Amino acid sequence: MRTQTVLVAGAGVAGRGVISMLCALGARTVVVADDNTQALSHIADGGETELRLLGVADAVDSLGHLAPQLVITSPGWKPESPLLVRAAELDIPVIGDIAAAWLADQAGAFGEPRTWLAITGTNGKTTTTAMLTSMLVADGRSALAVGNIGIAPSAALAAQHRGEPRADIFVAEVSSFQLHWAPMFAPSVGCILNLAEDHLDWHGSYENYRADKAQALTAEWPVLAADDADVLATARARHVAARSAYTIHDPEEVASLEKTTTTLERATGVRDGRLVEVIYGSDGEPNQIVDLAPAQGISPPGPAGLADAAASAAMARALGVAPEAIASALAGFQVQAHRGQVVLDHGGVTWIDNSKATNPHAAEAALRGQRNVIWVAGGQLKGAAVDGLIRAIGGGLKAVVALGVDRAELVAEVSRQLPDLPVTVIDATDPEEAMRAVARAAHELAEPGDSVVLAPAAASLDMYTGMSQRGDLFAQYAVAYAEAESDA
Repeated sequence: MRTQTVLVAGAGVAGRGVISMLCALGARTVVVADDNTQALSHIADGGETELRLLGVADAVDSLGHLAPQLVITSPGWKPESPLLVRAAELDIPVIGDIAAAWLADQAGAFGEPRTWLAITGTNGKTTTTAMLTSMLVADGRSALAVGNIGIAPSAALAAQHRGEPRADIFVAEVSSFQLHWAPMFAPSVGCILNLAEDHLDWHGSYENYRADKAQALTAEWPVLAADDADVLATARARHVAARSAYTIHDPEEVASLEKTTTTLERATGVRDGRLVEVIYGSDGEPNQIVDLAPAQGISPPGPAGLADAAASAAMARALGVAPEAIASALAGFQVQAHRGQVVLDHGGVTWIDNSKATNPHAAEAALRGQRNVIWVAGGQLKGAAVDGLIRAIGGGLKAVVALGVDRAELVAEVSRQLPDLPVTVIDATDPEEAMRAVARAAHELAEPGDSVVLAPAAASLDMYTGMSQRGDLFAQYAVAYAEAESDA
């Protein structure tokens, strides 16, 4: 890249990370294409690298004249974007930000190549990435969370070039978009946590989405989610030679699953309230059981958090992380905001913010296996069906508080399947007024032993600036009503 002209599609976080890496590599000319003038204004001085900033239409028109040797696209750009289509017509290679960083690192451009661990899936990526990074750090490893959590890997490489501390292990949360543009990406350890229909407008079909996710299983050490049928089917179809797997059940049950072309070496799961690892001999029989950590008290609570912990532990053990480090990391781990965070414990009632559950699959993961739940749900369903979700979680629900533009659709399905379940409908459309009413209704419904869980199964932009504002207001008014009760 040192003597090439490279075009970077997109001037957002990923694009700026790529630009900083290219400048660190001494690229001669970097052309940045974006219609967002504010994003372009954040591009820093390139030093000895010539930076040319163009609108997308101008970049398309002048692509032949610019003659870049490579186009590096930000993950949000669809394959049918005119700039990327034109690059293909001119036989200019197109790769993504993850691929660019991985190729530069593997080529030794920033010293000894790092160990890459890749985590993808429809839900749970951020929590698992943070958990795994914590385990590695607790074991004394120089590990850094990169990708869609933390810092872009290209920016991390450039920072090390500037003399900042080096990380020897990149724990990368990678999206289906990034994997689509990284057909050569082959991490040391890779895992698909789960699969469900998502981003079909970008990928065109569920099969395409699954195929892009499957790139994570090209790893030297693939880790399989034994409890997810679609992950197992994807691995079988691609003849993945998995070396380990994880489950929230007894790990010895994993050995009997016909999911790979080879015999598993290890399986992580739960036995007698403990997170344990079973190590198999060459004959396929278990010959060692390693105690890793308590299975209780994991954040976030419930099966979803336990699955994230089992996945993290399985990947950590692939690198030889000590059981004591896994236990220590899980004991001190607190999930990030809006991903199953406990925001209030008051009067025997637990309030949980899972505003990040913006589709039915994520909401099911958040609520599966829980009991006495007052479910706060609703928003923009974007055409997603909720019948399967309600069927899966209905047995654990005590009541529903529904809000948002598609609340009527949600309430209709709840009433059809669970006609005796109490439902409170919030008609307010002002974001603060609506969430204040949600908190009031939930406080009136809740009794000791209950959980109030915001897991909307829907997007937030009908009323809120994003899922973060929705979750923040949920926590704010939950606490406000609790304080008012205490003062009364």
